[in-house]
Amino acid sequence: MAKISELLAFLTRAVVTGLALAFLIVYFWPSLAGRLRAPEPEPAAAGPVAPGSYADAVNRAAPAVVSIYTRSMTPAAVAPESQRPPKSRLLYRLSADEGSGVLLSEDGYILTNHHVISGVQNIAVALWDGRVAKARVVGSDPETDLAVLKVDLDGLPVAPVAEYPTVRVGDVVLAIGNALGLRHTVTMGIVSATGRNDLRSLPYEDFIQTDAAINRGNSGGALINARGELVGINTRVLEPALGSQNIGFAIPIGLARDVMRQIIDYGSVRRGWLGATFGDIRPTLLPDGSAVRQGVAVTEVAREGPAWNAGIRPNDVIVAVDGEPVADASQFALAISQREPGSRVELEVNRRQESFQTYATLIQQPPLQ
Repeated sequence: MAKISELLAFLTRAVVTGLALAFLIVYFWPSLAGRLRAPEPEPAAAGPVAPGSYADAVNRAAPAVVSIYTRSMTPAAVAPESQRPPKSRLLYRLSADEGSGVLLSEDGYILTNHHVISGVQNIAVALWDGRVAKARVVGSDPETDLAVLKVDLDGLPVAPVAEYPTVRVGDVVLAIGNALGLRHTVTMGIVSATGRNDLRSLPYEDFIQTDAAINRGNSGGALINARGELVGINTRVLEPALGSQNIGFAIPIGLARDVMRQIIDYGSVRRGWLGATFGDIRPTLLPDGSAVRQGVAVTEVAREGPAWNAGIRPNDVIVAVDGEPVADASQFALAISQREPGSRVELEVNRRQESFQTYATLIQQPPLQ
């Protein structure tokens, strides 16, 4: 019994001594006490997490992507006249090609590229569900390389369009189309650049650049984001002869839908025109050494046209339109073309050492030669 009492007394003294020591540590050295505590778990990293699969995105968009097959008659190669048999006539051969398109309405309107259907006599589209139908051309706009087709079918899927179709460099995108005749091929990449307007391939350019593989037959197909929403219409690649690898381009869906709406409503695209031509000016060096263009140079002005009547003359520099700075000639031409004929625009102009504001009423752009 005495031994048990001694053990209890020893344990009591140990506990009291430990508590006293802990009190002294907390009182005199609080920082040491903090280090002795068990570490708290770190919070989870903030921000979106990339999905492990893009199958849901593809399944949202792919049913609205169609494969386009075209047929046309082209002149056949003809032997020299000295080698032709008597009374021979010029022969033609049947040419076949393919492309892609995107259904954007339940009543069968399809958006594709102008170069896919230009000069062809017969167009057929194959749908996701296996149906095949003839398509007619509603209208075409070679200046943006866009065209609208129509099929007469029921129960058509419609591509979901991004509510806010702005894309950022680095966004994941997927291209869907009839690549090399392989229907509904899906490739993945990122947005490599936006606002590309220096390819000099079309009068009006505002391309999304991507490294998602775009092959022959992808033209007119869908470029979608990671949510399966349409952000662009695939249109071309940089020539491999230039040494390029996976440098492709798509037309932003905002521009493409505006062209489509006008083709359906008017049969063609109505563009504002100033009656002048413009060129880029030499970049200005900023204090940090970077270069920036500010404005476009007026090179020619048509007499009695909108620009002439607004007091604009050759060698003037237009630096802003409706209060928005002008970066380069391509961007300025696109901005003017997207305004309705008859609309009034405010222009800020530099002439030598002076600046002034003027207003011009746009007219319908005549056909480009």
